[in-house]
Amino acid sequence: MPPPAGRKAPPQFWETYVTDADARDLKTTPLDALHRERGAKMVPFAGYAMPVHYQGGIIKEHLHTRAQASLFDVSHMGQAHLLGDDAAAALETLVPGDIAGLGKGKSRYTVLTNDKGGIIDDLMVTNCGTHFFIVVNAACKKRDFAHIRKSIGKRAKLKVLRDRALIALQGPAAAAVLWRFVPAARHMMFMTAETFKLGDIACFVTRSGYTGEDGYEISLAAKDAENVVRLLLGEVEVMAAGLGARDSLRLEAGLCLYGSDIDAGTTPVEAGLEWVIGKRRREQGGFPGADIILGQLKGGAPRRRVGLRPDGKAPARAHTPIQDKDGNLIGEVTSGGYGPTVGGPIAMGYVKTAFAAPDTPVNLMVRDKALPGRVAKLPFVAQRYFNT
Repeated sequence: MPPPAGRKAPPQFWETYVTDADARDLKTTPLDALHRERGAKMVPFAGYAMPVHYQGGIIKEHLHTRAQASLFDVSHMGQAHLLGDDAAAALETLVPGDIAGLGKGKSRYTVLTNDKGGIIDDLMVTNCGTHFFIVVNAACKKRDFAHIRKSIGKRAKLKVLRDRALIALQGPAAAAVLWRFVPAARHMMFMTAETFKLGDIACFVTRSGYTGEDGYEISLAAKDAENVVRLLLGEVEVMAAGLGARDSLRLEAGLCLYGSDIDAGTTPVEAGLEWVIGKRRREQGGFPGADIILGQLKGGAPRRRVGLRPDGKAPARAHTPIQDKDGNLIGEVTSGGYGPTVGGPIAMGYVKTAFAAPDTPVNLMVRDKALPGRVAKLPFVAQRYFNT
């Protein structure tokens, strides 16, 4: 349904990072020609031309990922190595995660924080033994890498990997597919990493992803990316999928999108990400905003990220005001849309802590009309990572 005359439709998630510069000077990933060959709808995202979906559409790609396996191009993300004997301790001055205790071949999700306890970005850190492999968000990578260099550049060397691709094979059939080419990959645990060869192509593989499904992220040389992607897409279970399905999958899985659900004004406690703060870090602090974040751990935060289930079929998208049953403003939606697996509208947002309990009734102000809904427990769809 189009918005009323004179009213703009709420932006889609990929439009969050679109600027005039994006439209004028878009970068491309190493898989750009393949996306266009396969009929992808390309959109500007974080300065790159990226596939939002292919000819089958977002819902088909979403459901296929839940049932079998899909391949996503995430080469726009920032990849880097952090090197040096003091790298772990240095990185801990920027994040609340336990980096020094991260075993070789293990990955950890963490966040860069600022002095007010806000989240500068979320990132993945993997201990490769001789260095740490870091993946940051595309829209934040230039700023993140500058921040890391400025803050700890005298203690550790940051080497940005500019000629790399990154692909994500996600879904319950992902392990069976990759096993045909790399048998050892099937036995990897969630959040572990190995270096393998697919044929004669060297690949750095982590068993991870951002869909809530089992799967892998594969970092490899840009020049080899198309060959590996064509190889994997040749398997009957695998479908190419774009940003649209990636967004609806992560929303159903209750995973945050930086710039929407978390940002520099949001603390990890408010975001429900307390688990990223290691036990030792809770005791010792030593990261930006530690006093504020640790204080919220003990005394509570003023607001909390929650799931939301609108009644009926109308979605509540980002920036939709949230009211209590008496019409008082208590928060705002940060991500929302249709959940294909759920079969109805879903959303996430922030509400005052007193209203954060599951099943709390709320009103969602969609186009100035109060639509009833309720707070829902996250995730909407159970995460299915491989841990055993």
